[in-house]
Amino acid sequence: MTQETKFNSFAEFYPYYLEEHRDPTCRRLHFVGSALVLLVIAVAFISGQWSYLLLLPVIGYGFAWVGHFFFEKNRPATFKHPLYSLLGDWVMFRDMLTGRIRF
Repeated sequence: MTQETKFNSFAEFYPYYLEEHRDPTCRRLHFVGSALVLLVIAVAFISGQWSYLLLLPVIGYGFAWVGHFFFEKNRPATFKHPLYSLLGDWVMFRDMLTGRIRF
C-alpha cells in the first residue's frame, strides 16, 4: 500500500498506519511526543501561560518525525493523510498505554 492510497475510513487507515510504525524506537518517540503534548497542555492550563501551546506542533511532530526519518526510514503519513494520521497518533498512544501494542 502506498501513501497515495485513498482510505474510506479510519478503520481502513489504521492498519496502514501501524505498518508505518513497525520500528519500536519510532513508536516510542511518538509516545514520548504525545505524552509531552499532554503535559504542555496541562501546564498551559494550570499556569495560564497560553503561549506554551505554540510548542505543541514542534513537540508532537518533532519526536514523530525523528522516529520516521532516522529509525523507521519512511515518510510520515501526515503529509498525505493529515487528519487520519493525527487520529492514528492518539489511537496508537492509547493502544500502547493499554498494552495492545508493544511499547
